[in-house]
Amino acid sequence: MTSADPARVPRHVAIVMDGNGRWAKLRHRPRTFGHNAGRKAVRATVENCLKHGVKVLTLFAFSSENWQRPQDEVGALMELFVRALDKEVDELHGNGVRLRFVGDLESFEPGLRQRMLAAMNRTAGNDALHLNIAVSYGGRWDIVQAARKAAEAVARGELRADQIDEKLLGQWTCLSELPPLDLFIRTGGECRVSNFLLWQLAYAELHFTDTLWPDFDEASLKSAIDDYARRERRFGKTGEQVAKKA
Repeated sequence: MTSADPARVPRHVAIVMDGNGRWAKLRHRPRTFGHNAGRKAVRATVENCLKHGVKVLTLFAFSSENWQRPQDEVGALMELFVRALDKEVDELHGNGVRLRFVGDLESFEPGLRQRMLAAMNRTAGNDALHLNIAVSYGGRWDIVQAARKAAEAVARGELRADQIDEKLLGQWTCLSELPPLDLFIRTGGECRVSNFLLWQLAYAELHFTDTLWPDFDEASLKSAIDDYARRERRFGKTGEQVAKKA
């Protein structure tokens, strides 16, 4: 099963991986059981993005608000995170995947942060797929840290405040050097963006599915890509202008 028209495949896909806890609850198992099943879905989604020609995949793994969850769940998530790092990096590297963590990495304990940096350094030369894992990330945090960098540049005398425009501020947001976000997917039935990639979402196509994240498979991804391919992306222009350009 492959996408019929490669030109209509989104270059950059972002996913809010929702539903691990509910998936586990339906099976009368602890939430950690669902998170482990979700890790397997991540592996499958990476493989399917490579297969279908997606160039950038950004996954919302742990939000800045997730630190408020019960301590035992946060601890279990961190332990799972470490195990996944140690287990998956070799395979990602072998498949030409460049791994990058985006978010407030200073929030993590030094040992885990060093593991993240080592994984990023090891895969830095790969380009088959850019895999971004958003951890301790929030869209508002992203915009604030970009504004702070702009203010610091003004304070250093490197630019004037009236020179700051959308393009300039955007260069300090996460993922600015990668293709713009084309397709946002949220699993689990909720229809909200939950403070994810607020700046980058400006012209992305949104796809919501009731499928719980551990059940998100190749058919689910293909359905989202096909949905994207049917849409007309106008970026503020009229349909006639878009058709004429095509």
